[in-house]
Amino acid sequence: MTKSISIDVPDAFAASYGAHGAEARAWIAELPRLGGEFLDRWELRPDGPPAYGMASLVLPVLRSDGTPAVLKLQQLREETAGTATGLRAWNGDGIVRLLDHDESSATQLLERLDATRPLSSVPDDTTALRILAELMARLTSVPAPQGLRRLADLAAAMLDQAPRAVPALRDPAEQRLVRTCAAAVAELAGEAGDRLLHWDLHYDNVLAGEREPWLAIDPEPLAGDPGFELLPALDNRWDEVEATGDVTRAVLRRFDLLTEALGLDRKRAVGWTLGRVLQNALWDVEDGRTALEPAQVAIATALSHRW
Repeated sequence: MTKSISIDVPDAFAASYGAHGAEARAWIAELPRLGGEFLDRWELRPDGPPAYGMASLVLPVLRSDGTPAVLKLQQLREETAGTATGLRAWNGDGIVRLLDHDESSATQLLERLDATRPLSSVPDDTTALRILAELMARLTSVPAPQGLRRLADLAAAMLDQAPRAVPALRDPAEQRLVRTCAAAVAELAGEAGDRLLHWDLHYDNVLAGEREPWLAIDPEPLAGDPGFELLPALDNRWDEVEATGDVTRAVLRRFDLLTEALGLDRKRAVGWTLGRVLQNALWDVEDGRTALEPAQVAIATALSHRW
């Protein structure tokens, strides 16, 4: 009789992810067995303690030939459904390489990068931002494959939701700002783009590697305009932006560096960045909040003068 394999799930991850509801708790309960199943199926040996983020468990492993890799376990959700499709399209160019994948569970086997050296460990912000911009330019140069979520559909849904969400905000100035963001999306929605977007590219989603000095991780692939990629890069290290004493100038400096590296039309990039602020605002209202994140307000205010 073959002994069944299982993995250990950190208590902190089980508690934090399980707080999302009964479906999440059921997935957590299955995780030891599921992880063991893929260790066996892909002939992997654990090679260190597991790590975790907000929504995934990552186990360092060795393949049968001794190659280091990581086993990434995550619940199959709308945001993760297209990950393997996107990673295959990028084929390791500027991003972590997909080694194997199980479609039914969204489980991935990925090349191992250095999790102790995220891009946020680079002390000089301009240097880090240029590295991020170069990766973003490479990733968004790839046409989106068929079957991914489309920014055009997200934009239509946001425009439908915005009028109902605005009254939930306490501050009339924030209500006006959200309306401005919605107007920008309405103007651009007919040309939402067809590039392959990462959708969450910031300093902590870039790790040092051996194959390349820096590689992106954790994409949530989307087909759309590269301008929709910029916001996570604009509010990296927000305390440093505030410390400059001129938030608007610091935001615009970052924005100009990114748009130049990607060769974007700046007005369109402003509009889609306002669209990203709108998306975050709608999520905040859906979560019961009555005020926007101050960094989002500052970024949208700085850019809206260019709209």
